Amino acid sequence: MSGALSWPFLRLYILVLLYFSANSLLNVLIPLKGESLGATNTTIGLIMGAYMFTTMFFRPWAGHIIQRHEPIKVLRIILIVNGLALLLYTITGLGGYLVARMLQGVSTAFFSMALQVGIIDALPEEDRSQGISLYSLFSYIPGIIGPLLALSIWQGGMEYFPIMMISIAIFTGVVGYSAKIDKAKTEKIIENPDHGVKTFSSFGQLVKNPYLLKCSILMLVGSIVFGAITTFIPLYAAQLPSSNAGIFLMLMAGTVVISRFTLRKKIPSDGKWHSLFMMGNMLLLAIAALCVGFALNGGPILFYIGACLMGIAQALLYPTLTTYLSFVLPHDNRNVLLGLFIAMADLGVSLGSVIMGPIVDIYSYSFMYMICAGLGVMMIFFAYDRRKVLVG
Repeated sequence: MSGALSWPFLRLYILVLLYFSANSLLNVLIPLKGESLGATNTTIGLIMGAYMFTTMFFRPWAGHIIQRHEPIKVLRIILIVNGLALLLYTITGLGGYLVARMLQGVSTAFFSMALQVGIIDALPEEDRSQGISLYSLFSYIPGIIGPLLALSIWQGGMEYFPIMMISIAIFTGVVGYSAKIDKAKTEKIIENPDHGVKTFSSFGQLVKNPYLLKCSILMLVGSIVFGAITTFIPLYAAQLPSSNAGIFLMLMAGTVVISRFTLRKKIPSDGKWHSLFMMGNMLLLAIAALCVGFALNGGPILFYIGACLMGIAQALLYPTLTTYLSFVLPHDNRNVLLGLFIAMADLGVSLGSVIMGPIVDIYSYSFMYMICAGLGVMMIFFAYDRRKVLVG
């Protein structure tokens, strides 16, 4: 493999696109289904948050297992689990959705780690940021069409829902079983008997390692905002005149895709901490949440501006932090520590659903998004590296 845009990597990106297609539908349909059955925002948040919470829990072990075995072998097993989860959505109700979300969480923990570790190990250092950015880009492409398609399914009847879920499971399995990942670099670090111990001891690095601590907190808080947007926009948009949740999510995902492709070479890939770049990113996040929160009074234009700004922030935050950590983390334990970092992203998305749901029930959607904006402002200051301890 050579180059982030070579055919073997493009085939991996297509697999990512197919895998995350189901979520682009479920992120809209589950909240709408829950509300129609009389579920509170707290309950809907718990069901939606169960996916990323389970992913977070299994992520460090996924990094450890993938480091001991070939990523492609792990990938093929996990695609079966994903297929079972998608099938479960078609034959159960709201209670079964919780179990399906947890199965999806396990699957995603291993799927995303296998793909990202494979991409990082197979690409030269100068192409890492492009590879991670393109991985993230293709995971968001389904979000351009998926929300509108989900709303069409909801409004036209749910009889097409089982067909969509089963089709996605089959196509993802077929493409996944034919994918290949260069394992040349991975084999050099597979046989290390201490990795099992390091999986547990590495939790302390979330506090002890200044690089991991800074990146994890930024990713955690950013993901709380992203999770609140994804979970509650389908319900919040119904309260806004002339606003459409499908268009909002389409604009956000489209902006992510365009930004990650056009700005992929602008993302730092030198192992250095760029304070102004990160502070600007968190400023975009705060302004985006502010626009969404004020949309009840400001109208649909402010609502959709928030979607675009949120898309840019989301496009830059994850690949920037992941690429930086791939340089500064110790190589012998890098995959496990990257797993912990990505687990913080998962935890943030889960908390964005679980914590913000009760806030909405007590206060309002607008108030909740104002809190998200406040969190973004706090992270602007946190991103500044005054003592230059993150030089790397």
